[in-house]
Amino acid sequence: MSDSPAELLSVDVVEGPVPVVAVVGRPNVGKSTLVNRIIGRRQAVVEDVPGVTRDRVPYDAQWNGRRFTVVDTGGWEPDARDRAAAIARQAEMAVQTADVVVFVVDVSVGATDVDEAAVKMLRRSHKPVILVANKADNQNLELEAVSLWSLGLGEPHPISALHGRGSGDLLDDILSALPDPPPIVEDGPRGPRRVALVGRPNVGKSSLLNKVSKEERAVVDSVAGTTVDPVDSLVEMDGEVWQFVDTAGLRKRVNQASGTEYYASLRTAGAVEAAEVAVVLLDSSEVISEQDQRVLTQVVEAGRALVIAFNKWDLVDADRRIFLDKEIDRELKRIPWAVRVNISAKTGRAVDKLAPALRRALDSWERRVPTGALNQWLTALTQATPHPVRGGRAPRILFATQAGVAPPRFVLFTTGPLDAGYIRFVERKLREEFGFEGSPIEISVKPRKKTGPGGRGKAHG
Repeated sequence: MSDSPAELLSVDVVEGPVPVVAVVGRPNVGKSTLVNRIIGRRQAVVEDVPGVTRDRVPYDAQWNGRRFTVVDTGGWEPDARDRAAAIARQAEMAVQTADVVVFVVDVSVGATDVDEAAVKMLRRSHKPVILVANKADNQNLELEAVSLWSLGLGEPHPISALHGRGSGDLLDDILSALPDPPPIVEDGPRGPRRVALVGRPNVGKSSLLNKVSKEERAVVDSVAGTTVDPVDSLVEMDGEVWQFVDTAGLRKRVNQASGTEYYASLRTAGAVEAAEVAVVLLDSSEVISEQDQRVLTQVVEAGRALVIAFNKWDLVDADRRIFLDKEIDRELKRIPWAVRVNISAKTGRAVDKLAPALRRALDSWERRVPTGALNQWLTALTQATPHPVRGGRAPRILFATQAGVAPPRFVLFTTGPLDAGYIRFVERKLREEFGFEGSPIEISVKPRKKTGPGGRGKAHG
């Protein structure tokens, strides 16, 4: 990434169609691990057995201020049968719709007959192909990548998707292979804000959707798990139209689910990814469970604005409120910034508070702090509370910039790495000063990289 703070300020331009990068290869070469490395978070399902990824699954990605979509695919095999054939077709469709193809080979195994068959398929597509020699976890394995020149796809890129070796250079090459970005267009009228309605089974998601839409839009049943497919609904609340997606309840982690539940979990994850703000419903009459925590984590990791709605408030008595306050302090202490509302989808109590809560969260999600104000505040903060001394020296923050919004992303340019605790301190103080209620904040650190003893070089990401 460029080390010029001024360049970081231009991240949020309005772009035309986002280019597409398809990640393909035979089963179990580390495609989903590479996708997670590219998007910078653990979103794609990873398991050390072939066949975990079945569909084409798109994710938003960004590198050096350029946005693109990366598509994870299932393992491609020639002469596949039954479900494997369907997975292979999905991978071939991903290749046809991509602007650039990243072809992943396991360097610890070398080129196989399946890899060579895949090369023939890729040549027929006439798409630019970047050859990745994955699992090059050490220097010896990096040298093994030379043998992959035999595939005829040009220079192999030795990387370790698991450990990050070579991933920055690979991303630079992916950007170079993408088509030139279209001219910047003016921002047109915004459509309805997209709201994902999520929570574990039977917390009242469909009941809430029916209440705010004032009609039966979703099936309601006391049996948990009635909703499987996300249901889109345009709903008018407080004089504004919102696009709600009612999703299946998340019971298990995706890689522990099977059959219908597996696809329901993937579609729910997709609904969160496609939304701008998520309403996470919790049953206030029951304890905050591990399932509830998993849903909240999914929303936060997806970088979406967050409103927590404590449903079934009509069932909460005075004793339960005392215990609930303690639970909130204990179980939600990592997200004290979330907007909270107490509602009853059944009776309609306080449902009118939902739209103002959504607006507050979205306003924070899209808030930009002027660079001058940010650095003036940060200088005062670090002078009053400098970083603790480590190894006889204390790293200093030289400059900060907001690299983007939705969610707000900040970059700190420093003289050295910062303690995780100090980064949390900066985030807490940042929220106290500038708000951001209802939105996660991403803070990254770019330490100055020294080129030699006493030398000064560029920062690294």
